[in-house]
Amino acid sequence: MTALTLTTFNWVPDIPRGYVRDIRVRWALEEAGLPYRVASVPFDARNAEHFAHQPFGQVPWLTDGDISIFESGAILLHLGQLSDALLPSDPRRRSAATEWVFAALNSVEMASLPWAILRFSGDGEETPGRKRMDAFLKGRLQHMEPILAQREWLAGGFSIADIAMADVLRLVDRFDGLAAYPACRNYVARATTRPSFVQAHADQMAHFAAADQAMSAD
Repeated sequence: MTALTLTTFNWVPDIPRGYVRDIRVRWALEEAGLPYRVASVPFDARNAEHFAHQPFGQVPWLTDGDISIFESGAILLHLGQLSDALLPSDPRRRSAATEWVFAALNSVEMASLPWAILRFSGDGEETPGRKRMDAFLKGRLQHMEPILAQREWLAGGFSIADIAMADVLRLVDRFDGLAAYPACRNYVARATTRPSFVQAHADQMAHFAAADQAMSAD
């Protein structure tokens, strides 16, 4: 099998480190034991080739032979086709895992990401819009809590559904947003203590730390 190529930024500021979405792809690749290499594109100079692979100038994208795939959810689904460790072969469980990938990205992250961006920015002002945003996320977490209280993983065994959902929820947990949702918090803890996540996180942090060293040496 030809090694897959994961492309991410060469460097990012400190705040998003550990949360850049290439971690979802790294995690899946480590979980499945698929061979891959990491390539970089400049963080502050996005050229036409970058936009040809990722039309919004973001990362990551994955190259598999002559196929180039952007959006972390689409990449996870592609990798799921390559390994039963990521997407089960049983049709019912496979369907469940697929729908939960979409739920993580379309239903939960839709509420959690704007909420987290406000906290990244340090904006603590109580406004009507902020209250509505808090309520939107609260509603999503209230629905997830009883589901995760009854399941170890979303679709039977661990799958790409859990990579997507756990990564969405751990950003909420970074700002203590899961304090009132112990099942969600325990789920994130189960997922992020898996050796595949630990390795993926360490590799992402090392990638950006190496960029710091290279910049300081110039």
